[in-house]
Amino acid sequence: MTLTWWHNASQDGPGKTYWEKVAKDFSALHPTVKIEIEAIETNQLQRTRLPAALLSSDPPDIFQAWGGGEMVEQVEADYLKDITDQVKTEVGNIGSAAEIWQVKGKQYGLPFRMGIEGVWYNKDMFAQAGIAAPPTTFAELNEAVTKLKAINVVPIAVGAGDKWPAAHWWYNMALRACSVDTLKKASTDKVFDDPCFVKAGQDLKAFIDTKPFQPNFIATPGQNDPTSANGMLANGKAAMELMGDWNRGTLDTVATDKAKLASFLGWFPVPAIEGSPGDPKAALGGGDGFSCAKNAPAECVEFLKYIVSPEVQKGYAETGTGLPVVKGAADGVTDPALKSILEATANASYVQLWLDTAYGSTVGTAMNDAVVAIFAGNGTPEKVVSAMKAAASK
Repeated sequence: MTLTWWHNASQDGPGKTYWEKVAKDFSALHPTVKIEIEAIETNQLQRTRLPAALLSSDPPDIFQAWGGGEMVEQVEADYLKDITDQVKTEVGNIGSAAEIWQVKGKQYGLPFRMGIEGVWYNKDMFAQAGIAAPPTTFAELNEAVTKLKAINVVPIAVGAGDKWPAAHWWYNMALRACSVDTLKKASTDKVFDDPCFVKAGQDLKAFIDTKPFQPNFIATPGQNDPTSANGMLANGKAAMELMGDWNRGTLDTVATDKAKLASFLGWFPVPAIEGSPGDPKAALGGGDGFSCAKNAPAECVEFLKYIVSPEVQKGYAETGTGLPVVKGAADGVTDPALKSILEATANASYVQLWLDTAYGSTVGTAMNDAVVAIFAGNGTPEKVVSAMKAAASK
């Protein structure tokens, strides 16, 4: 029998190669099972291909799943297999991160990667610009931007062409402007009345007005090739980029000189905003996981369990493409930047799931579009909130 598997490691590199090995190894252990892989770029997979495939009568058996509100929608539409009884051991090994892939206490998927977002930066450029230490507040970040411009360096690269990388700046502003209670309530009730959501847009607009980003950022893709935002960071064309823990792997795939990249790459948590009510130690994060389609064969669940087995997770950690979720697998993490993220994830007081995932695809898409409009110069902080409210009432 054949299992079809859709994942987002679409670029040639260690991540894609590793999943091919995992599929082959599983087939060797289960000779009757063949795994057919399709690797699809994240935006296309999450927003277009997967929703269409799940609607059809022939979805892939196992596919990328991000949990949260998006998963609630998929469960309500009866697309996913309830795997609660089969994966109790695995959930025990994963711990609290597994909850993001639960709906009403039932398990509909398992994560293989989890970590928080932060700023990836070029240590050499910071030194050249006379920036002594990574910024811990937005005031310090603004100073760093000014110093980098003084040596003719693009301070921050952003892939607004793919929308979500730009939207993540707004998410972080919301994380600083809103209390943890407000954020939790917004995720469960889809209520966005607190003025902190407008404040997030105002803080973002004030930041964009300091011109910290590259020219034509509105058309720049996030992580496709050397001309994308992460390509600019990887190849010494920009000093910083806000991105999740998977960026270590995608930076490698777009770098012309991997050894040079490894020598200058650093990471720091998103800076705090002075005097704002948000918890400065709260972080935005999330993970990647997989779910089985409702009518997928039992072998799909076996494969899912194999993906999160300690040995496969340790191998995943060794690829350097992201942080593993299973206890004990973190020993495989050797990259210094990834080690910093591992430590910061452990020290975060609260991890808020990516807002577009937490709020579900309807609100998430409307929110991202409205945030990008602020970047484009034709949106407003108020319009982001009204777009979210309108989408939530649908």
